[in-house]
Amino acid sequence: QAQLLESGGALVQAGGSLKLSCAVARSINRFKSVGWYRQAPGKERELVAKLTNDDDFSYEDSVKGRFTISRDNANNMVFLQMNSLKPEDTAVYYCNLPGSLGGAYLRWGQGTQVTVSS
Repeated sequence: QAQLLESGGALVQAGGSLKLSCAVARSINRFKSVGWYRQAPGKERELVAKLTNDDDFSYEDSVKGRFTISRDNANNMVFLQMNSLKPEDTAVYYCNLPGSLGGAYLRWGQGTQVTVSS
């Protein structure tokens, strides 16, 4: 049974917007933080946005001011609003529950493909 189910990825032109959704098969309010990661072709997966239970937001430098992470604890959902998309945002996007030592708590899902054309 999938623990994480991401959706919302698409092909979009540069400057466009997308909103990604993630359904988590766990009570996310029992974990300190939720996060969105991405993996571009030939690159390692990186954490791009994190939100703690204390409403502490953190973003990778390249997405600051353009991406916004949010959570719906009642429905165990995590979202990523992406605006002003750039071709370099092209990647498979994943959600997970970040661990304190850089790992993640749950088995990775399939992710959702975001492709930004120039």
